[in-house]
Amino acid sequence: MNITITSLDNIREAAREFISQIGENRVFAFYGKMGAGKTTFTKAICEELGVQDAINSPTFAIVNEYEAGDGSAIYHFDFYRIKRLSEAYDIGIDDYFYSGNLCFIEWPELIEELLPENAVRVEIEELADGRRVVRM
Repeated sequence: MNITITSLDNIREAAREFISQIGENRVFAFYGKMGAGKTTFTKAICEELGVQDAINSPTFAIVNEYEAGDGSAIYHFDFYRIKRLSEAYDIGIDDYFYSGNLCFIEWPELIEELLPENAVRVEIEELADGRRVVRM
């Protein structure tokens, strides 16, 4: 499935389309170059799921927890600054990934071997004209 984000004006619409495709999946690994829009798209998804808190990249904290509109937890990870896999283990990564709650992961390539087998690969690519394509 491809979702095209033409501008920030339609990112919430793109997030709704993404959410409609989630199904029973809970762990989503977002791949894309720096500046491709991983954090911005994750923020739009969380907003569409009813998160009221400020949503930002957990670059230094590694994980942020949000509460969705239905009261469930959403975990947002950013492994950009991780140096060793032991850092992921130290935060209890398995507890998050197997919690049954939504997990959105930025820079999953840095912890690839720790991802659950059923993690959904999501690629975000910035096109030359500024549009983004989300492939799931």
